[in-house]
Amino acid sequence: MSLLDRHGRPLRNLRLSVTDRCNLRCAYCMPEESYQWLPRKDLLSFEELAVLVRAFVELGVTRLRLTGGEPLLRRNLPALVRQLASVPQLEDLAITTNGLLLADQARTLVEAGMGRFSISLDSLRPERVRELTRRDGLADTLRGIETLQAIVGKHGGTKIDTVVMRGTNDDELEDLLSYARDVGAELRFIEYMDVGGATRWSMDKVVSRAEMLERLARSFGAVEAAPDADDPRAPADRYRLPDGTLFGIISSTTQPFCGECDRSRVTADGMWFLCLYARGGHDLRSMLRGGATHEALVDFLREVWTGRSHRGAEERLAQEMRVAPPAGEDPHVEMHTRGG
Repeated sequence: MSLLDRHGRPLRNLRLSVTDRCNLRCAYCMPEESYQWLPRKDLLSFEELAVLVRAFVELGVTRLRLTGGEPLLRRNLPALVRQLASVPQLEDLAITTNGLLLADQARTLVEAGMGRFSISLDSLRPERVRELTRRDGLADTLRGIETLQAIVGKHGGTKIDTVVMRGTNDDELEDLLSYARDVGAELRFIEYMDVGGATRWSMDKVVSRAEMLERLARSFGAVEAAPDADDPRAPADRYRLPDGTLFGIISSTTQPFCGECDRSRVTADGMWFLCLYARGGHDLRSMLRGGATHEALVDFLREVWTGRSHRGAEERLAQEMRVAPPAGEDPHVEMHTRGG
């Protein structure tokens, strides 16, 4: 029987950050000039990460996603992937990456057992990518996507993630969707969210799901809903164009899905956050390095999850005035530490 929180939501989906470092400086994630990085000695080893995963799996987690920072910066990452892919209860093993290093690592990761890839791509224009990320990375990302697709094929489950920002890249919806179709990936548009490092966020920069659908229908024809039978709790609402092209929209800002949220995330130094908007987390590293047994760790996770009542996105939506999150001194608040 699934372990349920106070709102009846199961513990099923875990985001596991393997590093807080990143080789980009995206404006919606890392807009400031300097950051507090996690001390390297505090980062969990592969063995510690595997111990955590086994504990979460015992309580019902079946879907695991590796995040960062940029996870491909973690040295010898395929070794961790092999450990995790060998856990029989995991039905889905995925990774989110900006793709800059993917061309060189795609085959090794696939052979190690990585099941699915999500690649961040916010623009197809080199000058715009340079402005958004403060790096010249578009060519590397596109090469990574195309290298991966040559390995896994058009039915390999690859997703392309695009954060849509009004006045920044919202004029590329059609171009990005066409590109994803052509390479055999499924595009997911993401509403601009006021979390972590999004210190330049404002509500007028948000392009809502309703507006995206209206614009896409004008360009491509009637858009119909296409529910995800494989993962009905997935954050993206899926749609189909008249030519059969599938895409998704994650509308956490204007249409939160807190009532169905079965996700939590562990940072690279072992802080467990029950909600993307949570200001505080639970220190699992201290338990691991303090000699806690597997049973003690499982009992702690069970106690915390059954007490979970977070509905952070809904609470933010209910606020009369939403402003950008403050730039704090706690690195765990930043998205590059917490993971997406």
